[in-house]
Amino acid sequence: MAHIVVIGAGQAGSSCVTKLRSEGFDGDITLIGAEPVPPYQRPPLSKAYLLGEMPKDRLFLRPAAFYDEQNISLTLSTIAKSINAKAQAVHLDDDSTLHYDHLVLCTGSTPNRLPAKIGGALDGVFTVRSLDDADRMAPAFTEGKNLLIIGGGYIGLEAAAVARKRGMHVTLVEMADRILQRVAAPETSDYFRALHKEHGVDLREGVGLDTLLGDTHVTGAKLSDGTELALDYAIVGVGITPVTHLAETAGLACINGIATDTYGRTSDPQIWAAGDCATCHFGEAELRIESVGNAIDQAETVACNLMGAQKPYHPKPWFWSDQYDCKLQIAGLNIGYTDVYKRIDADTGAQSHWYYKGDTLIAVDAMNDPRNYMIGKRLIEAGKSPAPAAITDPATDMKALLKP
Repeated sequence: MAHIVVIGAGQAGSSCVTKLRSEGFDGDITLIGAEPVPPYQRPPLSKAYLLGEMPKDRLFLRPAAFYDEQNISLTLSTIAKSINAKAQAVHLDDDSTLHYDHLVLCTGSTPNRLPAKIGGALDGVFTVRSLDDADRMAPAFTEGKNLLIIGGGYIGLEAAAVARKRGMHVTLVEMADRILQRVAAPETSDYFRALHKEHGVDLREGVGLDTLLGDTHVTGAKLSDGTELALDYAIVGVGITPVTHLAETAGLACINGIATDTYGRTSDPQIWAAGDCATCHFGEAELRIESVGNAIDQAETVACNLMGAQKPYHPKPWFWSDQYDCKLQIAGLNIGYTDVYKRIDADTGAQSHWYYKGDTLIAVDAMNDPRNYMIGKRLIEAGKSPAPAAITDPATDMKALLKP
């Protein structure tokens, strides 16, 4: 009987094993996770869970009993140390070995950390990636405490929103010229800069961290402009790195992630990959898409292909972020955009930014504008590109743009 081993019990790993069973795979499945808890959602960690608005059991993607019911061997608190691709074997940290017919790597990503020499190892310095991170951080989020957030990406901005709701004094520094510079247009940066300043965040762009101060616990920070701050805590939100060491030592091709073909197969035909750790093909580009949607869709495609479907993976990127009372929804990828067009609802204040590459619509950022988000998503997936003048005209019936 065939044995499929999946390394990484996150969104991608859980989606892969669940899809295998729903597609009728009746062989053995082993899902290996380093953490002591079943697969769970990560996005709420920096939002509802950190605020105490979501109990822990609601984080879990499936109840623990599900894996037993589906005859999936869920192996937790276990680390895969190495892969012997020739022998088709995974060596675990308890010195046991699992043999596989097919192996799926869903090893995810790890948050970038500050070097210890500039205070990265001090107590009170957090990253936001795992349930353990959130549980250690939650007691620190108390009224009146001074918090420094390093990095103005979505994780940093979401943490700033939660901290302000908790009554903390928040300073956020972004080394680049503007927040969200890597992922969004200046128009979207402007929107969220104004939102955070309105809520009392001391937001400093073009300013980096020189060093964190303190003997054992962080007590302050010296910034690149010479400013010194008194601190109680710091959060590091400076991106993530795909976890590829297992793949690399197994001899798999890796280029900013584990390289896969259009079916999700790596350079070894018995090994597949999905999620944050894996590349995918988007148009002419080979890239990684760091999102829940991609983790689910890519992993489910791999599961189908393990069953012989020979189904190419065509990403349909979508993302979201919750900050204060604003829900940002993103459709598409804005890579290589040339123009951005803004649409504002005069009555509600809902706003959307439409990215064009030449004459082609490639992405939409929608702030408290779910209707235009869905319209934009459907237009992009259908390959339709309305004239920008129609997008910016308040009188345009947006839904009519979907008609053939």
